Amino acid sequence: MTVSAKKRIWGWWFFDWASQPYNTLLLTFVFGPYFSEVARAHFSAQGMNAEAAGAAAQTYWGWGQTLSGLVIALLAPILGAIADGSGKRMMWIWIFSAFYVAGSWGIWYLLPDGSGLFQAMVWFSIGLIGMEFATIFTNAYMPGLTGDGEMGKVSGTGFAFGYLGGIIALVIMLLLLAEIGATGKTLIGISPLFGLDPVMREGTRAVGPFTAIWYAIFMIPFFLWVREGKGSGRRVKIGAAMADLWRLILSMKQRQSLAAHLISSMFYRDALNALYAFGGIYASGVLGWSVTKIGVFGIVAASSGVLFSWLGGKMDSSRGPKPVINLSMYVLIAVCLVIAGMSRETIYGLPFAEGSPWPDYIFYVCGILIGAAGGALQSASRTMMVFHTTPDRATEAFGLYALSGKATAFIAPFCITLFTIMTGSQRIGIAIPLIALFIVGMVLLKWVKPMGER
Repeated sequence: MTVSAKKRIWGWWFFDWASQPYNTLLLTFVFGPYFSEVARAHFSAQGMNAEAAGAAAQTYWGWGQTLSGLVIALLAPILGAIADGSGKRMMWIWIFSAFYVAGSWGIWYLLPDGSGLFQAMVWFSIGLIGMEFATIFTNAYMPGLTGDGEMGKVSGTGFAFGYLGGIIALVIMLLLLAEIGATGKTLIGISPLFGLDPVMREGTRAVGPFTAIWYAIFMIPFFLWVREGKGSGRRVKIGAAMADLWRLILSMKQRQSLAAHLISSMFYRDALNALYAFGGIYASGVLGWSVTKIGVFGIVAASSGVLFSWLGGKMDSSRGPKPVINLSMYVLIAVCLVIAGMSRETIYGLPFAEGSPWPDYIFYVCGILIGAAGGALQSASRTMMVFHTTPDRATEAFGLYALSGKATAFIAPFCITLFTIMTGSQRIGIAIPLIALFIVGMVLLKWVKPMGER
């Protein structure tokens, strides 16, 4: 059956829709804060005070991100080279989709008393690895979707579509499943569906199975409409694939723009991913927000991401991806500066009135800016990578792109963990390392050509 070019693009967009809940629901707005809440209670029960317990919970979460990032960094370019050598990408997407589904389902077993804390971190990491690797192989289809002039729009619309899927999934969780604090009721005042026990936080824990089912259903259009290209039946030759990868790495000496893009994005994507990963934990630990309130914050941030990913894609197609990347980093640095100076009581030494809602309002604005700049930044970075590769070597290139994003993916969580331990402050521990990483990425971007190697 012949699939039209338009349907193929829609199928490719559905991967963003299907996979986004791992970021929205698990990494940032539901499971991350729930994990933090359970971990804080666990460490408090061991005799730590509230601030020390919060810092210990953040440290535990940070080590999990660090180790999974190292696995992704080591394997991404190797698997990409093997896939390009054989022409087989779809097989790998099926394999890592299984990782995604199994990992997300497994976090159901994290109980409110802290039982299964380590196991939940392992399952979460398995799912995260699955999502990241599946993304590499789906991104490799980008160069064959459309021409360079429309590439920014296709990338931006894909991110916008993914954010929209994340919003809808989050709304379903908040309205029908996740409990609000001790009330045992959801946001609309009902008990969690399917007889889930609020005392055991089963409504919130259901975020894992829900994310797994969402992915399994909405990947169907991708598998139906995105087809393997010609030459997909070649025999896998690992030695030849490794030789090709090594030649690509050695070519960096002559390909200054590609090298600068990979190294620059290595720093700023690491900072952005850490901002996503620790944003919900910051809101929970510093501002005292509930999982439900963080979820509402997530809807606001993701709604901003829908609009500005789409607008960023249009700007990308008209002016190129580089200005979009630069502007996004300025916005994110400003957000980090706010986080560094704000607590529930003060902002840069200026006190809030007792019980003031202003810290909440300010952080909501930060969420809008994170969603807007984060979506546009990721979309434009993806376009810039396409401008540095060809359709036949795209998986290898995006594997290297994943390596650049994950080779130092341990740096942001590690620095956040280290600064949190050194200062005993969650807000300073998060903000200072991220500002430094964004600035380094911005400086290195100067050596990237506006239209890559086109």
